[in-house]
Amino acid sequence: MSSMIWSRFRKPDNVKDGDEASSEHGGEKSITKVLPAEDVGPGGLSFEEDTAGGLGRHLGVVSCTLLIVGRIIGTGIFSTPSSILNGVGSVGASLMLWVLGFVLSFCGLFIWLEFGTMYPRSGGEKVYLEAIYQKPRFLATVVFATNAILLGFTASGCVVFASNILVSAGKIADVWTERGIALGVIFFVTILHGLTPRIGVLVMNVLTIFKITILLFVVITGWVVLSGKTRIADPRVNFRDAFAGSSHSSNDYATATFKVLNAYAGWSNVNYVLNNVRNPVRTLKIAGPLGLGICAALYLLANIAYFSAASKAEIEASGVTVAALFFRNVFGSTAERALSVFVALSALGNVITVTFAASRVNQELAKEGIPLPFGNKFWASNWPTAKSPLPGLIIHLIPSVIVIIGPPMNVVYPFILDVEGYPQQIINLFIIVVRPPVLMHGTHQPLVQGLFWLRWKKPDVNRPFKVWLPLAAFYLAAAVFLLVAPFLPPANGVGDTPPLPYYLYCLVGIGVMVVGVLYWAGWRVLLPKVFGYELVPRKEILEDGTVVTLFSRRKVQ
Repeated sequence: MSSMIWSRFRKPDNVKDGDEASSEHGGEKSITKVLPAEDVGPGGLSFEEDTAGGLGRHLGVVSCTLLIVGRIIGTGIFSTPSSILNGVGSVGASLMLWVLGFVLSFCGLFIWLEFGTMYPRSGGEKVYLEAIYQKPRFLATVVFATNAILLGFTASGCVVFASNILVSAGKIADVWTERGIALGVIFFVTILHGLTPRIGVLVMNVLTIFKITILLFVVITGWVVLSGKTRIADPRVNFRDAFAGSSHSSNDYATATFKVLNAYAGWSNVNYVLNNVRNPVRTLKIAGPLGLGICAALYLLANIAYFSAASKAEIEASGVTVAALFFRNVFGSTAERALSVFVALSALGNVITVTFAASRVNQELAKEGIPLPFGNKFWASNWPTAKSPLPGLIIHLIPSVIVIIGPPMNVVYPFILDVEGYPQQIINLFIIVVRPPVLMHGTHQPLVQGLFWLRWKKPDVNRPFKVWLPLAAFYLAAAVFLLVAPFLPPANGVGDTPPLPYYLYCLVGIGVMVVGVLYWAGWRVLLPKVFGYELVPRKEILEDGTVVTLFSRRKVQ
């Protein structure tokens, strides 16, 4: 069975690179036969079954690169530099964290490239966790699903869009006005991708090119400011004694690093939608490094531009409008309002890109048979267009709406950045870490495995891309630090989300993972034992061609 699993992802010896794309258009073919369960997914969907339905493979290298750039560049680079500076206390430490975030992101990208080229199917971490943690069955899938659904919102981008569009209109940011605009954004994006998928991809690409252009303008403006030919009196003031005032608290650096990594988040975006990618192995190996490299260069240079045009005190007080502050100081209040429009459009583009990928992940979870309200057939479908997963978009819409209308706006933004990052580090740790096998059901099963374990145990498996193991070890060490350090008291004693406790976002992240374990235990263990039944899987082909795993209850005699 194991050899059958791995051979499905190995390129045949008689297939040349130029012919690979034509052999991978499985999503564009109709399925005439449902194959037996022989693949990595716990629901038993084969590679052909998993890629069936929808628009098929319609994303090339350019679209995938823009998908990564559009996901990475959004609210972070325009809105969080002030929060990071406030957390670590100095310009020098802030810039070093942006460099560290770039290095960590590239290490993570290379790990995900190895997994993504081994398993070229949609779902990202879901697929890799399922390949590593095959016992207990469905546990990894359910825990990942809980995190992806409960914390898979794009509220932060909607909030930034709302605040910046109000600034551009010269309006006072009333709480419910902001919330109303933010809600309008998430509903618009849901309808855009759900009913007009090709237009959604086009809009996504256009806005990504627009964001690159805006950041290039910020970078070039920063160079002009540093030359001393603008009205900024002393553009180099922040770079003299740049590390003065640096924090000595590991909590401050861990929390700030989460924000930086959140700004870089998106380098794995193509891994979530590989069922829609032409020649996925080749495309992933090109688009991943290219997209992240573009963003890393723009990010570092944009931060230098920000620090050249505003004093440290001004940036610390700027909140989520640091880019608007930059243009006000350089060009005046009129330019500040104009840039607010640009930042709002950038945030909109990010929401569109994130939602595109998240809906595909939600659909993959439903296809595996994860129990959801109203049955997983609906949530796994491409209803109503047969081309785009509107039900998966609705799953993404619900938590986004709750976050937007729930907590206070001045607290929600930094808390969202923190709480989104912590569970992701837990998932990253489990993907690459290794532990000894433990006893389960009378046999020794490798319960917790990872990248290192797969390299050691299955060295001959086809790997179109192999990460250098020291990079993976560095990424592992950083993940451990980022999980431990947030529990240490920050220098100011309260963190950056008062009145909430500084450690609350860690507990929320852990709590979400625990909820996933409890949900799995109830579905797979407790309820079947109490009511005396067993879950029997079967496969069904929906009208749009999507293949889904369903479970029936069979009474145990």
